[in-house]
Amino acid sequence: MELVHSGKVRDVYADGDELILVATDRVSVYDVVLPTPIPDKGKILTQLSLWWFEQLADVVPNHVVSATDVPDEWRGRAIRCRRLTMLPVEWIARGYLAGLGLKEYEKGGAVSGVPLPDGLVEASRLPEPIFTPTTKATVGHDEFITYDDVVREIGADTAARLRDVTLEVYRRGAALAAERGIVIADTKLEFGRAADGTLVLGDEVLTPDSSRFWPADQWKPGGPQHSLDKQYVRDWSGGLDWDRTPPGPPIPQDVVAATRARYIEVYERLTGRRWES
Repeated sequence: MELVHSGKVRDVYADGDELILVATDRVSVYDVVLPTPIPDKGKILTQLSLWWFEQLADVVPNHVVSATDVPDEWRGRAIRCRRLTMLPVEWIARGYLAGLGLKEYEKGGAVSGVPLPDGLVEASRLPEPIFTPTTKATVGHDEFITYDDVVREIGADTAARLRDVTLEVYRRGAALAAERGIVIADTKLEFGRAADGTLVLGDEVLTPDSSRFWPADQWKPGGPQHSLDKQYVRDWSGGLDWDRTPPGPPIPQDVVAATRARYIEVYERLTGRRWES
């Protein structure tokens, strides 16, 4: 197989007309891959995505061809999938104010051009979920754009369809997670076009790398939340004397263990399955 792309977390191999998407144990913060892996991370991301793809199959087609027809050395962390022409937008839905969305709101009371009520604080629940797209930068950082920017980039019909799908994926996921005692604060999706023109959900969906997960019984607006996602690593790295450029700092083993435990916890709580490493 030919390695056609190596991203921050995933490696993509070509196999005839299909691709093999391999989730590694690499972890990145501020677009920098850190030198210390998180054991089982790639398998958890893959297995949780597969579970969500099943839950959301009636909302939008996905890129999965097979989770078993993959090389043995990648079994559990790889997906055989359709080739897609990926769209140049990060499709983000937010139900709570956190992260870069919070910083954007603090600048002018809006996120991606969507005005929000005055007086919101960190972790505030929004009146309704909002669509807050960003660019998909190959170099540097993603930047907030407006829905009108998305329309200009890919056309009105596609923009409207995928905005609605993004919000529906978030609503469906958030409702299911709430039944299991988890708040999904926000999530990021990626879409592409299949060879026949179908709009398809690709990459990953509602994982601890692409979403913010908080225990519902600990949610308290007004400050940082207990995270069950990659935010734990971001918070650790944010306290370091580091300029956020490569090479990144090694992760201490206690942070590695705590991060792995969070990924496992959210997998088990969402799916109802015991994690077997």
